Order: sequence, then C-alpha cells, then structure tokens
Amino acid sequence: MNRNLIIGSIAAAVAVAVAIILVLRPGGGASGDLKTVTFATDWKAQAEHGGFYQALANGYYEEAGLNVRIMQGGPGVNVPQLLAAHTVEFGLGSNNFIPLNIAAAGAGAKAVMASFQKDPQVFITHPRDDVKSIADMKGKPIMVSDATVSAFWLWLKSKYGFDDSQIRKYTFNLAPFLTDPSAIQQGYLSSEPYMIRQEGVEPQVFLLSDYGYPGYAAFILASDRMIADDPETVQAFVDASIKGWVSYLYGDPSPANALIKRDNPEMTDEVIANAINLMKENGIVDSGETLTLGVGAMTDARWKQFYDEMVEAGVYDASLDLHSAYTLEFVNRGVGLDLKKELTGE
Repeated sequence: MNRNLIIGSIAAAVAVAVAIILVLRPGGGASGDLKTVTFATDWKAQAEHGGFYQALANGYYEEAGLNVRIMQGGPGVNVPQLLAAHTVEFGLGSNNFIPLNIAAAGAGAKAVMASFQKDPQVFITHPRDDVKSIADMKGKPIMVSDATVSAFWLWLKSKYGFDDSQIRKYTFNLAPFLTDPSAIQQGYLSSEPYMIRQEGVEPQVFLLSDYGYPGYAAFILASDRMIADDPETVQAFVDASIKGWVSYLYGDPSPANALIKRDNPEMTDEVIANAINLMKENGIVDSGETLTLGVGAMTDARWKQFYDEMVEAGVYDASLDLHSAYTLEFVNRGVGLDLKKELTGE
C-alpha cells in the first residue's frame, strides 16, 4: 500500500479538522494543569462511541488529568491522515484493517486499545429457509460496498469459498433490499437491521464474528511519537476510556447520551437504546478475554490469527511487521473490573 494513500492531502484534512473540532468538555477550554488532547472518531456521534462520551461526561478524563476534545468523524474526516499530521493525539480506527494499513504504509501510528471485541459487521437477509448461516450464502448475490470488497470480503472468499461473481454494489440505500425478498446485503449490527425493521420487515441477521471472523473493532489509535514521548498520557486516556465504557454499559448512560444527541441532532433515544442493547446482548464490548483482562483487551494470539488469515486471503504481504500495527503496553491490566462489579453487584 502506498504511503501517499494515507498521508496525501493532509492539508485538506487538517483544514476540515480545524473547522469541525468540537470542544466537548463541559465549560470548554483547558483548566488548571489538565493536558488538552484531541480524539478524532470515525463517524458522527452515536452509541458506538458512548464509552468515550461517558468518560467525558462523568469526568473520568478530567480525573486522569486530561481535557479531551472530541472531533466527530464523517465523510470529510480521515483519521490516519490526522494522526500522520499530528493534528490529533488519538483517533478511532474502525477495524483491524486501519492499523494494519497504517503499518503497511509506514505512517507511524498503532492501536493501543480495542473498544470492541467483536466487529459489528453483519449480513442481512429476508426470512428464508435456504439461508440459515454465512456458509449458505455461497454462490448467492450479495450487496457489499467497495470498501468491503478489499477487506472482509477477501476473508469470506478464503474461509467460505465466496466468489467475486456474487458481488452486487451496495450504495447504502435500503430500497433494493426491501423490494427483493431474495436480497442479501452487508450492514452494521445496530444500523441497517433497525432501519429494515422500521419498514415492517423482520430480517435475519448474521454477525460475522459469530461465524469465525477474528477482527476486533473501534480501536484507539495513537502515533508512534505520542507513545514514545508521552506514554503517561496514552495510559491515562486508555484507562479513562475503559472506565467510560464500563459505566456506559452497566451504569446510567444518560450523561453520554445527552452529549451524543447534542453533537449529532439526528440521533434519537430509540436508536441509541437499540444500539446499547445490541452491544450488550452480543458481547461487542465486553466478552471473552475482557471478562478477566478488562474492557479494551487485546492479545498477540488474536492479532496473529487475524493477520495470518488476511495474509492467506491475499490482503497483506507476509513480510509486513504485525507488531508495528499494535501494542499491548496500555491494556490487559484489569482496569474497570472493580467498577463493573460495583455497578452490577456481580
């Protein structure tokens, strides 16, 4: 992958960043000895960012000595570019491909925490007897986005024998799915299935992680320079974010939800509640290794599994240094386990 794909047009990305940075700490501005840092998310404010907003609203970042500014993502925000330009201290990487692509480009940033243990990518069908698993979709037309074709689609080809002849273009318009009972399309666990139900169709939903897809998701990314020069700030941001996620899922999420709706007026209470329920029911944030290591956990074994499967699928060259994409230095310390016990009584 060409380094220019990530760091090209940095000036434009910086201009956009300056225009849309939102100072979300109540009262705005830094105070006292708080260190101001900027965190760029991967999309507009939503429940899938709830832990970060909860850390902000509940004062966890401030307690950690940080004045955190959250930059909402969107079509004009390229997180890897912003990290490469050192315009932001932290960014949100949607999936494993983001830090691995950064590593392949030599762009100098890596994952320091995985907010999601399961990638919320799904496939969706109408109710039908001939499709009851991902394997049953082999040979059938599937609507996927251009980005997916060069990402987890390659894993599906390797794992389940999918073929490019199955690809139909997904344009994020639900009309083709709603009007075709035989349609299959990709989606996001808390998004498309909810919207389809609003149209009176009860879809079948297949979470890729339940069928062997090994990816984490919603990574906190930091530049190599930040990790080397200021590891204390990285640790403080990670620890406070972990506490935010625990509080958001097991405590009262309303402080974060108020900030989410303030910064994304299109967001509704119903959509947020649906997303929280799905994250909890499916163990998106807290399952598997996080039950003992704490939210945000990552392991070498899990990263190697993803890397090996993607090398086999032809996504990456075997010469890529996997460890340049992530570090375990700041996670797996059991942070938040005591708070979870306090909130749940378990």
